[in-house]
Amino acid sequence: MKIEFSERAKRIKASEIRELLKLTVQPEIISFAGGLPAAELFPLEQIAEVAGDVVLKEGKAALQYSPTEGLKRLREIIIAQRLNPIHIEATLDEISITSGSQQALDFTGKMFINEGDTVIVESPTYLGALNAFLAYNPNYVEIPLQEDGMDMDKLEEVLESGVKPKFIYTIPDYQNPSGITMSEEKRRRLIDIANKYDLIIVEDSPYAELCFDGKQLDPIKSLDTEGRVIYMGTYSKTFTPGLRIGWVVGNPTIINKFIQVKQGADLQTSSIDQRIAAEYMSRYDLNEHIRMIIDVYSKRRDVMLDTMKKTFHKDITFTESTGGLFTWVNVRKDIDTKELMQEALKENVAFVPGASFFASSGHNNYMRLNYSCMPEDKIRVGIERLAKVLNKYYE
Repeated sequence: MKIEFSERAKRIKASEIRELLKLTVQPEIISFAGGLPAAELFPLEQIAEVAGDVVLKEGKAALQYSPTEGLKRLREIIIAQRLNPIHIEATLDEISITSGSQQALDFTGKMFINEGDTVIVESPTYLGALNAFLAYNPNYVEIPLQEDGMDMDKLEEVLESGVKPKFIYTIPDYQNPSGITMSEEKRRRLIDIANKYDLIIVEDSPYAELCFDGKQLDPIKSLDTEGRVIYMGTYSKTFTPGLRIGWVVGNPTIINKFIQVKQGADLQTSSIDQRIAAEYMSRYDLNEHIRMIIDVYSKRRDVMLDTMKKTFHKDITFTESTGGLFTWVNVRKDIDTKELMQEALKENVAFVPGASFFASSGHNNYMRLNYSCMPEDKIRVGIERLAKVLNKYYE
């Protein structure tokens, strides 16, 4: 039988990270590859209690269809607990629940990108966003990252040249993969640029609450006075990813279109998962849980960075993020980290080669390391193994 996929389907490729994770399930491999939260920190007993009560007390509604835009109670909780404290004012018609923020990224591509349209992204940027948008065949324009976020001079230079993007995609807090945070000054400048050139900003914010130094910056959305920022949040990194609860915030016209697109995709996010999340957030203090996560992750970050400083060759550089899940390693330009990955696997350590985080080809001399889902002793051993592989190239 001949199977002829659409041109859109042909553009869709397997996530390199997901494929790598298949190689790293062996217990002997220390993996820094996935952007996974630490499963041992999931509040299992509380979730079991809540889930049981939801089924017993709300079972008929919890197992029934529910509104596409999401459970009203959950949206109210997200507005009160997650948005208002960071100075995002939103009404119920300005927020919709999605099946993780990854679904919101796919819907954004479907809503805005015609074939050949320009999308501005950071360089590097989140591989999952590049893959989500790729199905709609955009023309990517990359803006390099500096130590304090996107290069705004370069962005303005591109826009002044006549480029008119459908939107600018950014991860301003503890960026994936670089770990870089956009400064307050640049957040304000980005809004000014968007207002000046009449642009939409897509602000992807899964990591902002994982702030190790207590200096969490207000989101770009909090500066938005013209309704041009689409803000994406999620419980995946601060609670549990398995429930697949994300949210998108925007002006009512944009949110209504998200709802229409979702109706054609999956009708709604899981009714029972939304009710479990809402009930948990009503009974327990998620902020307390996040503080516990931060304490664990910051210690793991410190162990990784300290071990890298002690064992990596002095010419290897890496970011020292103040939050989130990742550090970004820059090695010599003639080193291809995809090939290096095969050598690392022989030493039972894994990472993600950096090339996939760029919209353009090349950039083979980077790697992303995750510190959240390995205990401190394994982080030390894993980095020592990786240093053994890397340092051979600097002898």
